[in-house]
Amino acid sequence: MLLEFSETGVVLLSQEWGWLDIIRMLVSGFLAAIYLQSGIDKIVDRQGNLDFMGEHFSGTVLAGSFRYGLAVVPVTELLAGALSAAGVAWLLLGWGIVPGIVGALFAAVSSCILMAGQRLAKDYIGATALVPYFLVAIIGLYFYQL
Repeated sequence: MLLEFSETGVVLLSQEWGWLDIIRMLVSGFLAAIYLQSGIDKIVDRQGNLDFMGEHFSGTVLAGSFRYGLAVVPVTELLAGALSAAGVAWLLLGWGIVPGIVGALFAAVSSCILMAGQRLAKDYIGATALVPYFLVAIIGLYFYQL
């Protein structure tokens, strides 16, 4: 059979995945999409991001140093996204869970860095938008340790 669902998981093309691995793949896939897009955008549209951050952080303690953040944040986001994508591939191939765990960890760390910046800028609405991403990363860490 091409596709079969059961109480224990899914069989697709003779490959079986348990529900826990499917949850892990979905969480890692979500984190990969979010953090790869965000990290790539900060590199591709660097000037637009510099302009936004210059205005966003004016009048804050980060006014003179936000450029350093634009070097650190894309790195953490790209690591989160790439490792999460690798986590999906590793689960599909049955190679293990390590990249997915590390990807979720980098996603949580990246969310904390972004949250600190939003709070320092007193952008409380922007800060609330980060909470779901942080929670998905934490949920991912939880499901990876089961």
